[in-house]
Amino acid sequence: MRIAVTIFLTDETIAPTRLARELEQRGFAGLYLPEHTHIPVERTTPYPAGGELPPEYGRTLDPFVALGQAAAVTERLALGTGITLVAQHDPIDLAKQIATLDHLSGGRFTLGLGFGWNVEEAADHGVEWRTRRELVRDRMALMRALWTEEPTAYEGEFGQGVRASSAYPKPVQKPRGPVVGPRTLIGGAAGPKLFSHIAEYADGWLPIGGRGLTESLPVLRAAWADAGRDPEALQVVPYAVFPTPGKLAHYTDLGIEEVVVQLPPAGEPEVLRMLDEYGTFLSGSSDTV
Repeated sequence: MRIAVTIFLTDETIAPTRLARELEQRGFAGLYLPEHTHIPVERTTPYPAGGELPPEYGRTLDPFVALGQAAAVTERLALGTGITLVAQHDPIDLAKQIATLDHLSGGRFTLGLGFGWNVEEAADHGVEWRTRRELVRDRMALMRALWTEEPTAYEGEFGQGVRASSAYPKPVQKPRGPVVGPRTLIGGAAGPKLFSHIAEYADGWLPIGGRGLTESLPVLRAAWADAGRDPEALQVVPYAVFPTPGKLAHYTDLGIEEVVVQLPPAGEPEVLRMLDEYGTFLSGSSDTV
């Protein structure tokens, strides 16, 4: 099983370049970074995990800048977002950022995307909360138009389109089924709406925490098959996991080939200690995603 990591990199934590070098040298598969542009102080949206919102949410580095630094100092380490809040981006700009990072890293980028949980943060970006999932679907379609080999126009449902355009670089990975662009995984809680989005325009699922997969995977696989997708192509990557030998063995039994473990948002000494601990799970894992 491939073991990647995720961490809230901030202005107070280990640096992206230092972490990336350590991960590659130790044989970890990849580095995934979350995204929050800002956290409004006056907020009524509860923290999904319960309790007070940890301070690192409001200090998070821009994932594309940080991953660009990580790409520059590594050769094999996979790079991903977990997650990109697509609704909060201009899709033309985002398509360029993603394609550029994927090109410069030699095709090492995974677009982990999601719909968000913080109503106030999204509202500051002009996002209407009740339609955010459909907005993400629409913006993904616009980005696919820019990533196709032939200039392709797209007129979106939410008032933004793009003319047929010359738009380079292109993502490295070739189109597969309905998916155009880099490896694409969607995060979110299990449910028919999420699974329909995954089957329509993604390579698979980023289940946060990895709970309940025994019950959820058959439902996702059925939605995937109903959409005419290749059963062997579905990728499920448990995300932000606190690993144990039993948990990883369970994932293996379910046919899962990659897991993303959670690192603390800490300075270099503490992060390196956790890498030492997680290194015990690397036996037999691949060093690439």
